[in-house]
Amino acid sequence: MLSDEDRVRLLSAAKAAAAHAYCPYSKFRVGAAVLGGDGAVFSGCNVENASYGLTICAERNAVFQLAAAGGTPSVRAVLIYTPTPTPTAPCGACRQVLNEFGPTCVVVSACDGPDAIETTLDQLLPGAFGPQNLA
Repeated sequence: MLSDEDRVRLLSAAKAAAAHAYCPYSKFRVGAAVLGGDGAVFSGCNVENASYGLTICAERNAVFQLAAAGGTPSVRAVLIYTPTPTPTAPCGACRQVLNEFGPTCVVVSACDGPDAIETTLDQLLPGAFGPQNLA
């Protein structure tokens, strides 16, 4: 469960990150914010590249910011924001990275329209491969 206070903090951070998106090819701005296990918020935006395979999604960027801050990375929640009329769920690659650090984390997709998506990662990625498979 995500508190109203955490939801507001995540949405604010994700919107601010989306404003910095580098998306000259798709023109599709995305911002994401993750809530770490210690309550800290880390954000990221999508950064495109002319070689499309080298593009990084906002969700992965935010998770990597959390990991780069040190300590044991743990994701309790992620909020993805797009300045669009409808919300957008995370792609498969982002789901897999989120699974590494928060296999049951709350996933919220928000937009400028009235709709939102709220679920958990294990519902978006059932039967996921992760660290538990390597033990």
